[in-house]
Amino acid sequence: MDTKFDELLEFPCRFPFKVIGHADPSLPDKVVAVIQAHAPGDYQPSVRPSSKGSYHSVTINITATSKEQLEALYTELGAIDGVIRVL
Repeated sequence: MDTKFDELLEFPCRFPFKVIGHADPSLPDKVVAVIQAHAPGDYQPSVRPSSKGSYHSVTINITATSKEQLEALYTELGAIDGVIRVL
């Protein structure tokens, strides 16, 4: 992954992740587990169901420390079973 995070952001900085996936009660825990591996901390994700309840949006804010950290998180969050998109 070749992003321009290092050109656009000044590290360390607050960075939000929004993970959209199939409605699954374990999705927030899976997202937090991946985040913890790269940015340990005490996280309280926000979970919002879609209008029909088929999907969940999990939003979590981290303190990003590098371009490489963000790229790894995008890759690993996208690999979670049931995840459709990472924003």
